[in-house]
Amino acid sequence: MKRLPPLPALHTFLITAQCCNFTRAAEQLHITQGAVSRQIAGLEDHLGYALFIRQARGLQLTAEGREWLPSVQQAFVLIDEAVQQIGERRETLRLKAPTCVMRWLLPRLMQWQKERPDVPVQLTNTISHGVDFHREQFDAAVVYGPPPDTALSSFHLFDEQLTPVCSQPLLDGAVPLRTPEDLQQHLLLHPTRDERDWNAWLKTANVQLSNVSMGQHFETLDLAMSMASQGTGVAIGDWSLIGDDLSAGRLVMPFDLKVKTGLAYYLVFPQKPGPSGKLRELMGWLVEQAQSR
Repeated sequence: MKRLPPLPALHTFLITAQCCNFTRAAEQLHITQGAVSRQIAGLEDHLGYALFIRQARGLQLTAEGREWLPSVQQAFVLIDEAVQQIGERRETLRLKAPTCVMRWLLPRLMQWQKERPDVPVQLTNTISHGVDFHREQFDAAVVYGPPPDTALSSFHLFDEQLTPVCSQPLLDGAVPLRTPEDLQQHLLLHPTRDERDWNAWLKTANVQLSNVSMGQHFETLDLAMSMASQGTGVAIGDWSLIGDDLSAGRLVMPFDLKVKTGLAYYLVFPQKPGPSGKLRELMGWLVEQAQSR
């Protein structure tokens, strides 16, 4: 029985066949062009026939190379599937999420870990609202913005809905807060450096205030909500994210008006290789949590 060719050489053949260029294959494999050329030459010697036609402008698969390629691809797919299946028992799910969604996401992940300690989740918090799975090593991410690119698989969690919030003592205080016009007499708290959230809500409420720019600006939603809960002023918040604060009485809504911005929160993951069973279970659970608000 003829000895099987070495696995590294097979992998080099697979990458080189996809690129049809020694230089690009070397870049993907993080080895030198000479090393790629030597591994291919060694593989050809082992097999007894050429796999590539060397041309001035690149490479071309021989008839044997074209016939051999699907089998090599299938072999690596089977190896990858086996690795994933065997390693799934100890899989740590890597999740990325923007800072603005942490008020909603973190308590739920803590509850998940209580219910499923066998499926640990490693959460990375970032100011970025998107994700690039080609460059970032995450299994899934929560993103904020318009509907994600069709190249990604996604679940809709909830729409952004802006509404003013404050503490109950401030609402019951001496300075009236019964109509949107009464906001003129209160300090407005901004969850970002710009003022687009307050301006969007006031435009829908058909109210013009002269104190919008004189309010306090924060770097995150969390800081603005914390200050509002202490009675410092009236913050503009995303109703979808602060439901726990409202239910607990830390914050109250002085008005019923909630303004949809057209943006939303989505749970996204790469289409290939697709989610593992445990990741699919976590995503389904988070979608249920979002729909039960």
